[in-house]
Amino acid sequence: MALEIEHKFLVRDESWRAQVSRSQRMDQGYLGSLPVNGEDHGRSSVRVRVAGAEAHLNIKSRTAGHSRLEFEYPIPLAEAEEILSQCANLRIEKIRHWVPVGELCFEVDEFLGANQGLVVAEIELKTVGQYFPQPAWLGIEVTDDLRYYNTELAKHPWSRWS
Repeated sequence: MALEIEHKFLVRDESWRAQVSRSQRMDQGYLGSLPVNGEDHGRSSVRVRVAGAEAHLNIKSRTAGHSRLEFEYPIPLAEAEEILSQCANLRIEKIRHWVPVGELCFEVDEFLGANQGLVVAEIELKTVGQYFPQPAWLGIEVTDDLRYYNTELAKHPWSRWS
């Protein structure tokens, strides 16, 4: 079983850019979530992501907090692009930047399209409670705020928040 342990932060300023080791544009679409007890948010999401010449299908539990189940499988690029074409209303476009800090690496997502202007940094850890450095460019933690989950940003883009 795959367990993702991560913390998510808003980004305070642009100083992280000087430390970027690589960047990759990503296009991802959501096939929907699986409802539980009639709730429209469900308990998991199913996503297809294209990043360069690679494509993956991802299933992730949709619980707020630092730990979630996550399963990811490579799929043929042509199939991923066909699936994406069916996700017109539930898509996210972003540029992911990898920013090493000490022994760890933050993934800084710079959103495009309807979420343009939103920049979020995530750090994945090996264990719950693991220490990680917090560079000065990190803003407030939004790990427990479902609005910042990509599934929610696909449904309710950041540019439309009041």
